[in-house]
Formats: sequence, structure tokens, C-alpha cells
Amino acid sequence: MPIRWSALKVSEAAGMIEEYVNQAAEPLEQARIVARKARKIDNLPQYVEQDFARLIGEIDRAIGGSQWEPVGRLKAGIQSVRESLPDGLVEDERKRLEYGSQQALV
Repeated sequence: MPIRWSALKVSEAAGMIEEYVNQAAEPLEQARIVARKARKIDNLPQYVEQDFARLIGEIDRAIGGSQWEPVGRLKAGIQSVRESLPDGLVEDERKRLEYGSQQALV
């Protein structure tokens, strides 16, 4: 049974998502640095320190960079989409669009 959805469009969408995730990573890195520094504020109540720790954990899960989440769930999700595409299908579709769907006589 032929595939009715476009693997090329799925691949392109994954690429666009990855670009946006990469753009968001730097501000999130900066937020993580600030949160880590904030945890060291003198006489900080434990309940506030725990909130900062939770924020750091959420950033770690989203973009990675910790020993528990080295890759991050966003990039792992993008990779999962790419791995779910059948081998060679994106390239075949790209060639079909470039050269047309008619077979050559030669």
C-alpha cells in the first residue's frame, strides 16, 4: 500500500521545529544560569530555593545539558520523528519533485 502522506513535508517540518528549538536554547541556557545563581542567594528560604531547582530541572528536561537529560526532550522528540520516517523515502520524494514523476525512456 502506498504512503499517502509526504515524508518530505514531515522532514521539513522537523527541520523548522529544530531551528526554533535551537533559537530558544540560548535564552533558556541564560535562564538556567540565573536560576543557579539565584539558588545561592544568602538566607534564601528553602521553599523558594526548591522553586528555582524545579525551574532548572524543567529547563534541563526541555533542552538537555544535565547528566540526567544530556539531549533534552525537545531534540529527542525531533530525532524520533526523523527516525520514524522510512529509509530513503525523503530522498526519493525530493528526487521525484526535482525531476518529475514520469519515468525516463532512456
